[in-house]
Amino acid sequence: MGAGVQSSEPGRRGKRRRNRPMAEINVTPFVDVMLVLLIIFMVAAPMLTVGVPVELPRTAAGALPAEAEEPLTVTLTADGRILIMTTETAPGEFIPRMRAVAAERRGDKVFLRADGGIPYERVVQVMGALNAGGFANIGLVTDQGGPAFDELGG
Repeated sequence: MGAGVQSSEPGRRGKRRRNRPMAEINVTPFVDVMLVLLIIFMVAAPMLTVGVPVELPRTAAGALPAEAEEPLTVTLTADGRILIMTTETAPGEFIPRMRAVAAERRGDKVFLRADGGIPYERVVQVMGALNAGGFANIGLVTDQGGPAFDELGG
């Protein structure tokens, strides 16, 4: 017993039929590639933030709502450097640069990322310089998961 292909046309047993081109599109490889790209972008997207390593303090505060304009970020590193986005700035040039940036931006919101080991006095000095530079809306960036000062937490 064997399986075979029967021809519907009698008498054409010895002749080869022409292979017709397939008119259907095979979508499976396309879907596979799209799923791989989706996974790559899902993994890479959280890594696209400002890449200055800072040990942020932990708090119980929630995240701020997102804005349409890219947020301006000022970073204070553990060794005392000041960075506007990723550009290092000397302390004497900080206020003039912030005034120039404030003139170009629509909003006055700035996010301040300060290493947890920096003295509070230095953080407040930079906040005063930001205010003098034209930014009155300053958000302090922290990591979540810190102590919650309520009757349930610590």
